Amino acid sequence: MSSETILDVRDLTVGFDTEQGRLVAVDGVSFCVQKGRALGIVGESGSGKSVTSLSLMRLLPQPAGRIIGGSVLFKGRDLTQIPLAEMRKIRGNGISMVFQEPMTALNPLHRIGRQLAEVIELHTHLSKREIDERCLDLLRKVGIPAPEQRLGEYPHQLSGGMRQRVVIAMALACNPELVICDEPTTALDVTIQAQILELIASLRAELNMAVILITHDLGVIAENCDEVAVMYAGRIVERAPVRELFANPLHAYTRSLLSAIPSADSVRKSRLTTIEGLVPSLAELRPGCRFAPRSGRPYTQADLDERPPFVQVAPDHWVEASRVCVDREVLAAAGIR
Repeated sequence: MSSETILDVRDLTVGFDTEQGRLVAVDGVSFCVQKGRALGIVGESGSGKSVTSLSLMRLLPQPAGRIIGGSVLFKGRDLTQIPLAEMRKIRGNGISMVFQEPMTALNPLHRIGRQLAEVIELHTHLSKREIDERCLDLLRKVGIPAPEQRLGEYPHQLSGGMRQRVVIAMALACNPELVICDEPTTALDVTIQAQILELIASLRAELNMAVILITHDLGVIAENCDEVAVMYAGRIVERAPVRELFANPLHAYTRSLLSAIPSADSVRKSRLTTIEGLVPSLAELRPGCRFAPRSGRPYTQADLDERPPFVQVAPDHWVEASRVCVDREVLAAAGIR
């Protein structure tokens, strides 16, 4: 493993222009990813995880979506400032993405081999024979049986698990240094989910590539990531190494997510723990602590109006220092009264 920083995201802010005005979906998000390491981004639906990933690739819906602040440094180069033509050279070559629904990532009108070959043709100068060999090798690498046959088939002829493997093969086609996996197992059954996650982990180890794994499943994070960032309502509320976060969760939202994980020791047919309420819509976001209304703890108007600082409370352990959601002794240790 290398300590070389591949991606450095600083105060990323993303908004959408709507009839209601500009709505901020990602609000001052910062994190780093090192070569060969895996960062997990976890949170409920609507927390801003997918918008963050699309922003890194500059694939926001147009013309409404736009990056309105911050920087995305890939190997020291700010991707928010480069021309779109340069960004196209980086997509698939330096940074690749595995989308959560393979049927939307694959073109139903083209055979698998044609779609794989197109990725390689865009970023390399290989001959047709070398591209064909590369396509076969990629399908073998991701564990697809009878790869010669699959290259001539259409997406609808493959199972969901095999389609997802094809999407992973496309992401790996040009040996990227960073792969973003946006809920890559959402539409798959649990057995195939385990196989896909094991595949991603083995390829990360083999190729020494960095991975950003976006999910709402903390169990997946625990098994596959080195560090985790917990997102809520467009912000990272806690970030720490995986073992540290699971052993010592500090933010009320992180604790709520962990308590909602079903346990094998639970009494049969007992009620599952849930988080009351819903993630607020973009139009309802407040500048202060956004989890306070769902925390079950008393709060004041000032708690909703004043943004808490994001502070380091232990080595590599950061938390949004909300007086509502973080215990007083933790805030005192960080110098916050």
